[in-house]
Amino acid sequence: MLDDRKLAVLRAIVEDYVSTHEPVGSKALVDRHNLGVSPATIRNDMAVLEEQGYIAQPHTSAGRVPTDKGYRLFVDRLSTIKPLSGAERRAIETFLANAYDLDDVVSRTVRLLAQLTRQVAVVQYPSLTRSSVRHVELVPIASERLLLVVITNTGRVEQRAIETHEPVSDEAIAHLRALLNARLDGCWLTDVPDALADLPEQVSADERALATTVLSVLLESLVEKHEEKIIIGGAANLARADLSQSLRDVLEALEEQVVLMRLLGEVGDPSSLTVRIGTENPHESLRTTSVVATGYGAGDQAVARLGVLGPTRMDYPGTMGAVRAVARYVGQILAGS
Repeated sequence: MLDDRKLAVLRAIVEDYVSTHEPVGSKALVDRHNLGVSPATIRNDMAVLEEQGYIAQPHTSAGRVPTDKGYRLFVDRLSTIKPLSGAERRAIETFLANAYDLDDVVSRTVRLLAQLTRQVAVVQYPSLTRSSVRHVELVPIASERLLLVVITNTGRVEQRAIETHEPVSDEAIAHLRALLNARLDGCWLTDVPDALADLPEQVSADERALATTVLSVLLESLVEKHEEKIIIGGAANLARADLSQSLRDVLEALEEQVVLMRLLGEVGDPSSLTVRIGTENPHESLRTTSVVATGYGAGDQAVARLGVLGPTRMDYPGTMGAVRAVARYVGQILAGS
């Protein structure tokens, strides 16, 4: 267990290395930080930190750099996450509030995270299985064709064309639309099959074929063919990172949706922030990078995750603050959409 002084030395080494991108020596610590001890004491503390694996010497006669273990202790002992300025918060709110649909919200969120953190931004679309129905619409687009539109509480819109194979009256469409909304308003998508199981029996014989067809398409759209979707942005930011792992390997790993899902982790408490550092990442090609991720959603219900990926030498307090703030604003937008 490190005492407070050695923790302060480690914190100073991390902050200087992130800022300067250069190994940190004892003289630099004395010059830049008011640690209240002699250079000899700092050298002794650095020797202990190196012996215990928190810092390393990349070259003979060079200063020290943090290891994954050092970064982990630094993150775990953070007393505060760097707050965004009032101007930054207002800019985020304005930028995201101007989004006109879910695709635009996600697209803006990716761009915003990449710009704020100068890392690679990763955003998962709200999962249909963690969403509820807000509204169902049936729109006739031809004499034997309808458009089924389902809007979820997360702002997601699913559309499917339905071939009825015979003309359908406006009255039958209106009746079925009313039934669907009465049963599905606020219903979790995982509960839709049970909520509509007896729907064909609740309509007249003339409307039964239509109800059966619509029900089939609805279940196929929302339940049977559900796929997770993730988008990334700011990959060019990796060009500025001094990654010991091949940049090409990192970019190839980021193209795999399964890898991205594992990086973001399971959706849970939207207030929890996950930080994976270096070798803690599950994919070998990404073990020179760090990931900061959190859940987002309407209210206390997380429906997806977002985060950033960058070199282990990142501004953890600032990155964690930006990721948490953006997730909070996205959740507010979804709750009000």
